[in-house]
Amino acid sequence: MTKQESIADQLISIKDCIRWGVSRFNEAHLFYGHGLSSALDEAVYLCLYALHLPHDFPTDYFDSRLTQDEKNHVIKLLEQRIETRQPAAYLTHEAWFMGLKFHVNEHVLVPRSPIAELIENQFEPWVEPEQVDSILDLCTGSGCIGIACAVAFDWADVDAADISASALQVAEQNVEQHNLEDRVTLIESDLFTNVPPRQYDIIVSNPPYVDAEDMASLPDEYLHEPELGLTAGDDGLDLVIPLLQQARDFLTDHGILVVEVGNSQFALQEQFPQVAFHWLEFEHGGHGVFLLTAQQLDDYAEFFAA
Repeated sequence: MTKQESIADQLISIKDCIRWGVSRFNEAHLFYGHGLSSALDEAVYLCLYALHLPHDFPTDYFDSRLTQDEKNHVIKLLEQRIETRQPAAYLTHEAWFMGLKFHVNEHVLVPRSPIAELIENQFEPWVEPEQVDSILDLCTGSGCIGIACAVAFDWADVDAADISASALQVAEQNVEQHNLEDRVTLIESDLFTNVPPRQYDIIVSNPPYVDAEDMASLPDEYLHEPELGLTAGDDGLDLVIPLLQQARDFLTDHGILVVEVGNSQFALQEQFPQVAFHWLEFEHGGHGVFLLTAQQLDDYAEFFAA
């Protein structure tokens, strides 16, 4: 009898498998930062996935008995999470953003930006939603932000750009999955380089912003994500500064720029003390996201150009 079979013999229900998974995850000191926040959340998610059950499966059924094959399948997936230290989303190739399901793999970051909350609220009160006709998602990765924007503004056109051809292949799958081929255009571009010369009502970006010090101390789970999507120089601003310098050329006069910079917020404020960045607050957690209007980009242009 294998070790896995021995464990399976001692587990009976979904609840047993979840409890066992939580214990093993805690023992292994896993890190949770990819959309699920605890050992319990990940154990529940992975158990249900292994059993081909929906993520909102009623807990009333957690006492259900499992077959031997089902228990083996659950244990194998939970042990894979421990042994590989991969984020759960890379094991299941799915992630959720603004309530929408996305395909993910090792070529894209796992969707987890607090910007989802802004999109769900149609960026109010910063824009009049009915006046938004065009949106640019810069550094789109899996396409989650751009696609979520297209869902929230179901009349608007969305361009979604990324430097990585591999990431854009994932984004293309997601665009097709959500039947948005007519309204979401994918562009291979280093920031604005290949973006068409037009102006957008909203430019939103979750660019690489991890500084050198943070990169050196990332938990193993993050090291499975593409370095291209994380690292941004010594201070984390290698992409943010050129983005600030060029964004105004692509914004309408009533447009807004929304950018996530995470912990690099402090380096950005130190570099541009004259700029009154509006740091957004989130009901469901998150930080390091600023908003500037087109008028503010005009007002502060001299500082960004220095």
